[in-house]
Amino acid sequence: MRRRLISSTLAVVLIVIAVFGVSLVIVETRTISASAQESVDSEALRLVSIVDSRLLGGDRVNAKVLSEQVAKKRYARIEIPGRDTVEIGERPTGSVLRGRATGEEGETVTVEETRSSVTREVGRTLLIIGAVALLAVIAAALLAVRQANRLASPLTDLAETAERLGSGDPRPRHRRYAVPELDRVADVLDSSAERIARMLTAERRLAADASHQLRTPLTALSMRLEEISVTDDLDTVKEEAQIALTQVERLTDVVERLLTNARDPRTGSAVAFDLDEVVKQQIEEWRPAYRSAGRAIVCSGRPGMRAVATPGAVAQVLAALIENSLMHGGGTVALRTRVTGNQAVIEVTDEGPGVPADLGARIFERTISGRNSTGIGLAVARDLAEADGGRLELLQQQPPVFALFLSREARTRRSSEDAHRPVR
Repeated sequence: MRRRLISSTLAVVLIVIAVFGVSLVIVETRTISASAQESVDSEALRLVSIVDSRLLGGDRVNAKVLSEQVAKKRYARIEIPGRDTVEIGERPTGSVLRGRATGEEGETVTVEETRSSVTREVGRTLLIIGAVALLAVIAAALLAVRQANRLASPLTDLAETAERLGSGDPRPRHRRYAVPELDRVADVLDSSAERIARMLTAERRLAADASHQLRTPLTALSMRLEEISVTDDLDTVKEEAQIALTQVERLTDVVERLLTNARDPRTGSAVAFDLDEVVKQQIEEWRPAYRSAGRAIVCSGRPGMRAVATPGAVAQVLAALIENSLMHGGGTVALRTRVTGNQAVIEVTDEGPGVPADLGARIFERTISGRNSTGIGLAVARDLAEADGGRLELLQQQPPVFALFLSREARTRRSSEDAHRPVR
């Protein structure tokens, strides 16, 4: 492209120079020739007027007297009737310019000049025109190179940006080139890079969340299957198999929930449900893991509460809090349900050292962890709680108290009051 731009620009300049240069040469040549001829004619008229005045005054007319009246390198011949011809200068040979004039006394004056002077003048003019044309070509070449670089370099840069996008590097470059069309292409590529970066981030986040959310349930499920494989008690097998099926259903719900949040975090499937069932389910699922660790998990609080949320999401939030207590806490883990205002609250606490003071305000941020963990669990739990209109908070750092706030199911208190209100 750079070569084509330079070639096309130079071609246009050369055509313009050729057209106007040839025209200028023709005009200048004719102008110089006409000017030289006019000069010779003018000198012939001037000389004949001098001869007329001398003849009328009775003065002598000879070469000595008139030699100063004729320009150098010119030849003059004066023919007077009844007198000898007077010649001034050396008569030129070859092609000449000739001017002739006739006086009142019948005399004839002829002035001649060789055309070599005209040729030299035309040559000097051609040299000047050629120099100007050469300078114009050089200037055009420099301008063409500059313009080609200005257009070709951004295109090369944009091609490299597109190649980087194709190779998996979606970082926008934010470069502009002061050319509206190229800047538009750069804007589109930067926008595409930002969209690709967001998509890749979402995909990586989904993979990390899925890995984190599925790891512990799969481990618990494998422990259930191991217990089934080593026991001979049919009732125990049925009980463990039923719990394992429940865990499989929860895993399916986890996957669907993660995919739903990946597509649209605002999409929810909130329903009214019994909190005791979800809490009991989580305690049953996690009790084997706590028993293996020599710890206990218990529940207390107000029974029979109903909340409005997605049961699977609430189960995932509680699982994240229980797992967090298992990994980072100590002693007995307690789940307590209570009511505050129009919200149902589930608190998860343990007897461990708690959350470090420097992590209290950032504990729900991704990649923030007090120990060598991913730092994803609490962040995912917070997102799941907020997707259903709830919230997850750290109420106390030492000992740690995490609280999940959910909307309570609306009661028909007003209807009951109206039923007991006396009719007037």
